[in-house]
Amino acid sequence: MPKNPFRYFNTSPEIIRLAVMLYVGFPLSLRNVEDLLHGRGIDICHESVRHWWDRFGPMFASEIRKKRSQNMRPVTQWRWHLDEVVVKINGKQHYLWRAVDHEGEVLESFVTKRRDRKAALKFLRKAMKRYGNPEVIVTDRLRSYRAAMKVIGNEDKQETARWANNRMENSHLPFRRRERAMLRFRQMRSLQKFASVHSSVHNHFNYQRNIERRTSLKIYTMPLLLNSVDFLLPNTRRPKGNGDWFTLD
Repeated sequence: MPKNPFRYFNTSPEIIRLAVMLYVGFPLSLRNVEDLLHGRGIDICHESVRHWWDRFGPMFASEIRKKRSQNMRPVTQWRWHLDEVVVKINGKQHYLWRAVDHEGEVLESFVTKRRDRKAALKFLRKAMKRYGNPEVIVTDRLRSYRAAMKVIGNEDKQETARWANNRMENSHLPFRRRERAMLRFRQMRSLQKFASVHSSVHNHFNYQRNIERRTSLKIYTMPLLLNSVDFLLPNTRRPKGNGDWFTLD
């Protein structure tokens, strides 16, 4: 039986999970999370939130990625959208490579100092190793994509039509909002870590609010909350059916 990862913490695991989900899933600062929990009668320090997210955020994200990759790999991948965004770290430009599928699910995030063929090749191989080979890859007109796909041997699958990559451009918005809330990043390692965690958590709670009724939305989101309990608290019982995050059976 695996050991409980919360065994050295005096704080309740439910409170730790709630703090991590608030910080990663919403554009909130550490002190914003501290104030929100204080309004619920939970007295913690913002440094505790920093420590909890740093300790348990990657664990939560890895479990989500593992289950998603197992479910997606046997299925034929139809269309991927690739793009890179500029992120400044201590005044220097770095590039965050991101890949999403045709439904907007973030597949991979990768940080490099350059956007040449070598970086594009490493990013493509990393994504294909985990999720398989798609039928179509939509990119912009950056030559690095074409050069990297020639090495892999799938340059005939590239598509660069005008406005074809709008889905990718829209997927940058949640990360950009989170970046502004964090007042940017100071290390390349911290950017890579948070981009991976944020994409996994965003995928887990990414549902289409604009086309679902309120009653249906509650039915869809409740299993997501219950699954998040299984990810972070594998050896504990689930919450009651009313969705209370703190009351256990």
